[in-house]
Amino acid sequence: MDHTRLYKLIAEIPAGQVATYGQLAKIVGCGPRQVGQALGALDGKTAKKVPWHRVVNSQGKISVRSEGGGETLQSDLLRKEGIIWRASGRIDLNTYGWAGPFDPDGWR
Repeated sequence: MDHTRLYKLIAEIPAGQVATYGQLAKIVGCGPRQVGQALGALDGKTAKKVPWHRVVNSQGKISVRSEGGGETLQSDLLRKEGIIWRASGRIDLNTYGWAGPFDPDGWR
């Protein structure tokens, strides 16, 4: 999978909105785990250009990283964008979920 295409797609997610791993995977034609692996492969320079923090799991939760850490930073960045969690610890995807790109077929 071409990570560059995925990173460009993630860069389209507006501040204050989130997308799920599965949603992004469907658009670029891969699996959700591949999206997670691509995000895990971000280096410091690229990570500053890609709003990785706007990607959450299908339950509207921040995924725990296998290497540990990052969850606090992600939640802080999302809070700064105005995203509020429900009491259940989930982000309401109906409220904050990204509808996707205007032309999802253009990403395949």
